Amino acid sequence: MQQEKNKTSDRELRIFRILNAPVELVWEVWTNPEHIANWWGPNGFSNTIHKMDLQPGGEWLLTMHGPDGKNYPNKSIFSEIIPYKKIVLQHFNPNFVATIEFTGEHEKTLLNWHMLFETTEVFDAVVKAHKADEGLKQNVEKLDVYLSKTFEPFVIERVFNAPVALVWKAITDRDEMSKWYFDLKAFKPEVGFEFEFYGGDKNKQWLHLLKVTEVIPEKKLTYSWRYDGYSGISYVCFELFSQDDKTILKLTHTGLESFPTDIVPEFKKENFVAGWTSLIGTSLKNYLEK
Repeated sequence: MQQEKNKTSDRELRIFRILNAPVELVWEVWTNPEHIANWWGPNGFSNTIHKMDLQPGGEWLLTMHGPDGKNYPNKSIFSEIIPYKKIVLQHFNPNFVATIEFTGEHEKTLLNWHMLFETTEVFDAVVKAHKADEGLKQNVEKLDVYLSKTFEPFVIERVFNAPVALVWKAITDRDEMSKWYFDLKAFKPEVGFEFEFYGGDKNKQWLHLLKVTEVIPEKKLTYSWRYDGYSGISYVCFELFSQDDKTILKLTHTGLESFPTDIVPEFKKENFVAGWTSLIGTSLKNYLEK
C-alpha cells in the first residue's frame, strides 16, 4: 500500500542519451549561458538568458521565444550542483523538479535527464496538452547537434619514419618532449596526472592547465587543455598506428570553440591549427627523423 502511495511514474519523464563529447565539455555547454542559449528548448525556440546563478539557491531566469512569436518566461531555482556530475533545479509554473546527471565514459557522456512534476494534474496539462515529452526529446537532440556542430575537432595526421615505441616515448617522456614540444616541469602518462606550462607569444603568455584523462600505452594518450583564469575546456588526443616500421600519428583537438575568443583572440581555432601543424608536422618530424 505504501509502495503504491509513493509511486511517481504517472507524473515523471526520463530520457537517457549518450553524447559524443567529454563530460567536461557537456557540462560547459549546459552551464555557460552563452552556450545554453543556443540549444535550449524544443525545435523552433530561441532564448534570452537573463540570469543563471549556478549554485544552490541561485536563480535561473530566461525567456523562451516560440516559433509562434510568443514569449515564455521561465524561472527556476538550483537546489543541488555537483560539478561535472549533477544538476537539480526546481522549475516554477509549471512546477517540477528536474535532475540532470552526467556520467563520463572515456570521451563520451551518458546524460540522464529526469523531470518529476508536482502533481498528476500538472503532468497531464504539460505533457498531454503541450507535448512536453516530445519537447524534452527535441531539447536533448538539439544539445547533441550543438555539441557536434559547435565543437568540430581539428585533426592532423602525419606518418613518421620511426617505430611506435620511439614516437610514444617522444610524446610521453618529459625530457624527450622538451626537445620538440613545450618545456614541462614534469609529465607522466598516468590518468589523473596534472601538468602545466606557459605558452603564447612575445607579448603575452598564458598558463596552460592540463590533465591526463586516458592512457593506452603505445596506442593512445588524451589530456584536457584549459587556461588559468578563463572559461572553456578542450581535449587533445594522440593516437598511434603502426605501419610496417613507420608510425601514423593522428592528433585530434576537440572543444576549441569553448574558449572565449572574444576576450582572447589568440584562442581562436586557426591559431591552434597553425600551432599543431608546426609542432606535429615540423618539430616532431625533425626530432624523430634527425
